[in-house]
Amino acid sequence: MSELRVIISGGGSGGHIFPAVAIANALKKRNPETKILFVGANGRMEMEKVPQAGYDIKGLNIAGYQRASIVKNIALPFKLIDSLFSAYKIVKQFRPDVAIGVGGYASGPLLRAASFAGVSTVIQEQNSFAGITNKLLAKSAKVICTAYEGMEKVFPKEKIILTGNPVRAEILNPNVNRSEAIKYFGLDENKKTIFITGGSLGARTLNQSVEAAVERIKNSGAQIIWQTGKIYFEDCKVVAKGVSNLKAIQFVDRMDYAYACADVIISRAGALSISELQLIGKPVILVPSPNVTENHQMHNAMALVNQKAALMIEDSEAKLNLIGAALDLLNNEEIRKQLSTNIKKMGIADGAERIVDEILKVIKR
Repeated sequence: MSELRVIISGGGSGGHIFPAVAIANALKKRNPETKILFVGANGRMEMEKVPQAGYDIKGLNIAGYQRASIVKNIALPFKLIDSLFSAYKIVKQFRPDVAIGVGGYASGPLLRAASFAGVSTVIQEQNSFAGITNKLLAKSAKVICTAYEGMEKVFPKEKIILTGNPVRAEILNPNVNRSEAIKYFGLDENKKTIFITGGSLGARTLNQSVEAAVERIKNSGAQIIWQTGKIYFEDCKVVAKGVSNLKAIQFVDRMDYAYACADVIISRAGALSISELQLIGKPVILVPSPNVTENHQMHNAMALVNQKAALMIEDSEAKLNLIGAALDLLNNEEIRKQLSTNIKKMGIADGAERIVDEILKVIKR
């Protein structure tokens, strides 16, 4: 197979970086001769994470609009112009066959520059509610890969391909059974288990919800794996002290084991978390973060709630209601079965491979 040259742009958070790296890995697997260059935003997470994954990256001096400070936005037009010129220079030097945008600050200028240079572009939208950048880029994109149905309300229908999101291969470990996972966490095999995850950084609201209900947890007869996040761990460890059925863990290294243990999962509603949960097929209560662009986690959660594939509790109500709702769900086998069946129907296991199929079609055209 002949050499392909691909630019992948975007980042700002793990929710953009992980799909970008997964797409790159799938491209390399399909064609080892593929040359891949990442373009990110200077000072953002991708400038560290992408090299760790083994890929080259160039940075643009671009930043997002700061709602909290008008003063910080004064330089934004100048940064945008500088980024467009830099992006155009990168495109002309690298000479890609295709440019892929995964969302985030850098994808805007890079895909604009690529289109201007006559390079075909592909968008990968992880969420059920598209961000402003991808909406603007959609007009010039050849293909838009989405993870949710119904995206024709924001994108041109003829460009949309439902591919799903890339998911971590280690999540879908068929060799892990519940007994093995229970032993790994030092839990009781005869008790039902709730797994609470606020992501790798933790989620303050979820942690406060556990603290508010610690007495109820203690007397519940259930057990809880509580991923607290690094910055909250010391405080959460104090909360869990003396509560034998509440296991506070700073970071869960073996998510496949945590999922295997769980009878009910409590999670934020990030796009990639939901894509994984759809494949795991366990009953889920989603608590959308209100601190995200355009409230996209609420839209992600509602896409499942409307299919009776998950329950949702709003962030503002979680401290009062979350743990009670989880314990109630734990004791309602009928609802658990319904949620489990419906969420699993929505899962797409080969998202990265489907996206690569579309990228290669665009290159062939």
